[in-house]
Amino acid sequence: MRESWRWFGPNDPVSLADIRQTGATDIVSALHDIPIGEPWPRASIASHKAMIEEHNDAMSPLRWTVVESIPVHEDIKLAAPGHQKYVDNWIATLENLASENIGTICYNFMPVIDWTRTDLMHRLPNGAYSLRFDQDRFAAFDLFILQRADAADDYTQGEYLRAERVYAAMTPVERTELTRTIIAGLPGKMTDAYTLDDFRAALARYQRIDHAGLRQNLIAFLAQVLPHAEKAGVKLAIHPDDPPWDMFGLPRVICTPDDLDQLFGELPSPANGMTLCVGTYGSRPDNDLPQMARDYAQRIYFAHLRGVTRDPQEQRSFYEASHLDSDIDMVRVIRHLLENERDLNREIFIRPDHGHLMMDDINRTSNPGYSAIGRMKGLAEIRGVIKALSAN
Repeated sequence: MRESWRWFGPNDPVSLADIRQTGATDIVSALHDIPIGEPWPRASIASHKAMIEEHNDAMSPLRWTVVESIPVHEDIKLAAPGHQKYVDNWIATLENLASENIGTICYNFMPVIDWTRTDLMHRLPNGAYSLRFDQDRFAAFDLFILQRADAADDYTQGEYLRAERVYAAMTPVERTELTRTIIAGLPGKMTDAYTLDDFRAALARYQRIDHAGLRQNLIAFLAQVLPHAEKAGVKLAIHPDDPPWDMFGLPRVICTPDDLDQLFGELPSPANGMTLCVGTYGSRPDNDLPQMARDYAQRIYFAHLRGVTRDPQEQRSFYEASHLDSDIDMVRVIRHLLENERDLNREIFIRPDHGHLMMDDINRTSNPGYSAIGRMKGLAEIRGVIKALSAN
């Protein structure tokens, strides 16, 4: 397996020098300064790559091999008038990356929002902090802060009452922090930061888009992109919707094996692959991750190896657990990925994901989920499993 590490560029608090010390060899990165929908110039790609690989002759080499992500413009997801220019720009970016020998692209098709959490500093019993999604806090935001039209239709009476109690117990500061956590954007500018009014307007654009419509727009987008990916030797690895269920009345279409089967059935191109984000798919108890690792062997080009622990009382609530200590049998997942590599005679890019905020990093600036020590701990655990399984 190819051990990789996500790096957000020169402003990332975790430097390339830090990454070298983790033992990772491959960098997962993107040009985060380019506005969503604009093409990435080849010169800018080459400059970013040169920055990553600058000291390879004298130090442990790092290679920029995976892109995460090229954002897909909302107009593409909506098939809005004039969206073709954004499709063309996405293809141009893909081809420019291929020209610089960067051949794996992780992307997603989540409408309006990217991965969503309600708490970026959930304290664990050992004193470290993790990311958490709490369904009742999310519902409190949706119903009583955002005040989305018809939101009550998406909740049972019991869920509504629980959310009402949560909202009533929150201070004004806590309500503001919850709002910021959900809609203020993410590291890497995968989505824009929103005000509440902007967010309501963005949601309103999807009022006439259902699951079938969004899925068809994804297929139409890929039908144009995949021939160029095949020609350039690029593998596309779609990331699941996180959390993997509908939110804010928005349809989400990459959540389950059935979703993947529809996607790959419609578009069987070998360039049409997936990112096995173990934590995201594992947020649903009906997703069997070891089985998915076996069933999609030929489609897995990239894997995020993190785990989640779900709330027994509310299965949509979870916190991001240690990489090997969660509701997911990570050892079996890794075993099947290693079998995939052996059987298909190729390597899979893997990376630790959303490490805990711990030790000295608690008092340092870091992007949520992307501190140094927690991810290095996760990578070390994963590496140990790989070494042990490979010795058998």
